[in-house]
Amino acid sequence: MRTADIAAQDPPAARCSGPVPPVPGQVEERRLVFDGFGYECRIVHQPAALTAPLVLLGGSSQNRYSWQGHEKWLSPLCTLITVDLPGYGSSDFLPARYGIDFLAAALRHMLAAIDVPRVNLFGGCFGEVVGLRFAQLHPEFVRRIVFCGAAKHLPEIYTDAVPRLSQALERGEIEEAAGGLVRLFMSNPGAGRVRKHAAVARLLQQQFLNQTPDEIKKAVEHNTRLMTHGCYRPLPVPAVPSLVFTGEYDTLCTPQMGRELAATMPAARFTTIKEADHLVTVERRQESSDLIGRFVTHRSIDDLPYCNAVESLCADPVHTTACR
Repeated sequence: MRTADIAAQDPPAARCSGPVPPVPGQVEERRLVFDGFGYECRIVHQPAALTAPLVLLGGSSQNRYSWQGHEKWLSPLCTLITVDLPGYGSSDFLPARYGIDFLAAALRHMLAAIDVPRVNLFGGCFGEVVGLRFAQLHPEFVRRIVFCGAAKHLPEIYTDAVPRLSQALERGEIEEAAGGLVRLFMSNPGAGRVRKHAAVARLLQQQFLNQTPDEIKKAVEHNTRLMTHGCYRPLPVPAVPSLVFTGEYDTLCTPQMGRELAATMPAARFTTIKEADHLVTVERRQESSDLIGRFVTHRSIDDLPYCNAVESLCADPVHTTACR
């Protein structure tokens, strides 16, 4: 197994002996190589952190820059780490024969390479799939877990839509595929009031229309990867404080699916954010950032005006005190 670490920026000028501590908000880009596949990570340093670094794993259509809009609320709390794992964003193409275990191993490689022994872990949509497998296989790295738009199994509407969408992408019918992807990720307007629904739909449509050939190739391979390997294995989950949430009108990974996942975790709570759907972290950016930030800094998440009731869904009654 070949690994390497390639600095993506010049080091600061040396003015004294010993390491130079990063200044608040200093951004570092790193290019890493795991098992021959190059990938990229982005670190927003916070020397005066209130908690362990927060790793943000986004969905398949997001990259390491997708969380910049959340930084003004989260970066004062801790160091933020985002990553384009192999097969995603600007990282190397990854054939679908490499499954979720490989991506979890790449995440472990990243944390070892940047010398981060313990993290708060956030995973949204596909990021939850990788994050959960990582927590199951490498629990020693995980301090707290937050998952959003999560499910134990691939939603039926996804498995039904994937063949049509992948074929449209392969034929170059980008507009047709983009429309189908928007309908897949966003709730029907009749489901309930969702903030910024029309604006986010337009943004998503434009994002899909502007995909490069490389991004389209990776998107098709991503769908093949998920359909081939699935998204869940019933392995033990570390008994660390955990939170699962989604938008109250999420029609892709429904609230009930989120509850089912939370129930498999020994120290999990569940809630929904009001007036949002699967794209809750875009539609209600400040509120979702506040919820994540509160949880990873050990503050109360009860009775927040933008959330519905917080439910305790511990699978193991031995750990019920950790849910509170």
